[in-house]
Amino acid sequence: MSEFIAYLPEMFELFGTIQIRKMFGGYGVYHDGLMFALVADDTLYLKADAENVKFFEEQGLAPFVYQREGKLAKMSYYQAPAEFMEERELAAIWARRSYDAARRAQRKKRKSKTDTAVIRHLD
Repeated sequence: MSEFIAYLPEMFELFGTIQIRKMFGGYGVYHDGLMFALVADDTLYLKADAENVKFFEEQGLAPFVYQREGKLAKMSYYQAPAEFMEERELAAIWARRSYDAARRAQRKKRKSKTDTAVIRHLD
């Protein structure tokens, strides 16, 4: 585990307890069972959606992209601002926004599964 990964719990302490899990060559960062951030090549990316993406775009922060079947794939995670690493209050604000985005995504998934189950039941 890198120094960067080891530092994350301290950086997020004003936000709350986090869990870090190794995944696909990087790490997932979780709070209360929801992944709200990921780390790839010692770079932190935070969950984004239609409600909070403006904060990332206003600062010109890049989305997380990776190679998939020879093409670039974009995920709904954006690079954290540089000052985030130095200011825990700022880290807590950005973490809360991203955690809220993860919660909204989870609700959408649950609703979608419920809608699909209802449709199948009606068939």
